[in-house]
Amino acid sequence: MKKLLLLSVGAFALAACAPMMGMDMYTFSPQPSAPSGIVPVGTASIGESAGMTSTVIKLSGLAANTPYVAHYHNRGIDSTSPCASNGSAIMESKMVGVTDAGGMLTLSGSVADSALMDATYLNVHTASDTAGTPADPGVACTPVMVKR
Repeated sequence: MKKLLLLSVGAFALAACAPMMGMDMYTFSPQPSAPSGIVPVGTASIGESAGMTSTVIKLSGLAANTPYVAHYHNRGIDSTSPCASNGSAIMESKMVGVTDAGGMLTLSGSVADSALMDATYLNVHTASDTAGTPADPGVACTPVMVKR
């Protein structure tokens, strides 16, 4: 009986981790437009399940107690590099949060896969308010390949 119980608990724990196993990891690069003294370092974990794309962003090196906004972008025409292409933001993917006293930020959100069909990069901006109004062209960016 104990073995059966342990096997059941182990299988349940493994199943609970399954959605995380399929996540792709991307590393952010600082943007030239980042304010002086801001050196963002971090990752985005992106996964797809049941028609939804989930994103978790973790960054450090940002201004303390400051609002930030992130969203996916379509490729623009200014450059062949996705992060420099100045593409349009996909507003359905907007994630807003405030850094802690140490300049650490965690953002997360989910959006329908169909909204991200043409997404080529994920950009994090300083926000001018807690509603997520971008205050700059971006502080950190990563090209992405969203599964379609």
